[in-house]
Amino acid sequence: MSDEEIISNWIAQHMGARVVAITRQARWRAAWLVDAERDGVVLPLVVRGERGGGIPMQFPLHHEMSLQRVMGEQGIPVPAVHGWIDDLPAYVMDRVDGQPGFDGLTTEQRDAVMREYMAELAKLHRLPLEPFLEAGVQRASSPSEVGSYGIGQFEKVWRAGKNAPNPLLEFVLGWLKRNPVDTRGRESAIVWDSGQLHQKDGRLVALLDVEAGHIGDPMMDLAAPRMRDTVLHFGDFETLYREYERAGGVPVDMDAIQLHHIAFTLTNELAFRNSLNDPEPDSDYMTNLHWCSETNLHAIEALGERLGLQLEPPEIPEATVTRAAAAHDQLIHMLRGISTDDEYIRYRLRVAFRLARYVQREDEIGAELTNADLDDLASLLGHRPHTWQEGDAALEQFVLADDGRHDEQLCQLFYRRQIRHKNTLGPLGSAMVAHHTCQPFPARV
Repeated sequence: MSDEEIISNWIAQHMGARVVAITRQARWRAAWLVDAERDGVVLPLVVRGERGGGIPMQFPLHHEMSLQRVMGEQGIPVPAVHGWIDDLPAYVMDRVDGQPGFDGLTTEQRDAVMREYMAELAKLHRLPLEPFLEAGVQRASSPSEVGSYGIGQFEKVWRAGKNAPNPLLEFVLGWLKRNPVDTRGRESAIVWDSGQLHQKDGRLVALLDVEAGHIGDPMMDLAAPRMRDTVLHFGDFETLYREYERAGGVPVDMDAIQLHHIAFTLTNELAFRNSLNDPEPDSDYMTNLHWCSETNLHAIEALGERLGLQLEPPEIPEATVTRAAAAHDQLIHMLRGISTDDEYIRYRLRVAFRLARYVQREDEIGAELTNADLDDLASLLGHRPHTWQEGDAALEQFVLADDGRHDEQLCQLFYRRQIRHKNTLGPLGSAMVAHHTCQPFPARV
């Protein structure tokens, strides 16, 4: 039985409705857009499944459904949950109207939506914990772990599948463990990966995508949007934090928000790097690589800001014309010229096109940038590794043994490495290479 037949049968049996249209979304996570009909009324639905491409979840999908269901029962605007399809697995929810960004709105309308959003976060953070605990929503086992529970879940999943050295993650995770968040006793239901919402005509419709939500430090919900702001532009965060407090939120703790922000910048690397090292055929390699590249730069920029550093970028070499240049051009033009009416095939062609441009750029400048990375290691390690694999392994061992003694030097080194890597993702001027910095934090007193 196909996935679509399983969904249609479940909706007929559990909702008494007939599916009239069903479309698999063209994206990296399994999801279906469904129109069902009951008593002459169209029911727009979403069936949300698990990640594909060998990318594990940090919290079970059923946990996500349970949190969303309780949030709705407690008056938080989220898509209503209709139930669980064990045979996929997936869960069924309403498909809400609206859009995730602010296109077409004035600044004043955008600000009004964000006031509503901050008020809903404040309301969520005031809710009693008991209904969430009764539904099985996870929390830290001790008060000292509340501030690190979410990032700890990401780290646990990454370490369980770790398949190559990762000196960047070991460096920033180590720094965070030496500089833990003091939650001052705060604990509430949180969406964690906050800033995901739908609005329509300047009014908030719903909070979306609570896959990483749990019971934790409410300051995390004020930190996570700082990265998403580089794309969606939520407005000035100090103003948003005042709106949150005015709506009844817990007192804003800027030190905790900054530490949570640094932690959150690691989540793409933690979630996707093992898959990138050994990708499955159906993974969206370039989307995941782009996310990691962008947010790894955010991580080093955020840590550099915390340490008070002026980060110095490296020089990027001119492109070299290799023997493979003509073949790369041919492949890119072939992929650009293929057209189809099938949305999912168009999506996969776009993945292939971006892969081709990445491989082309690596062919042009990759060897010179790899040599620059290895040259950088000589002064730190006392020797120059022969290959990038040897370099990554040696740098990871240095980081693990260092215990913070070279934080500033390492931050500068990782910044240069990340800038170099970012410049291999596509041609100059392309969206894959562009970098958008986060809003700075106010100066610490």
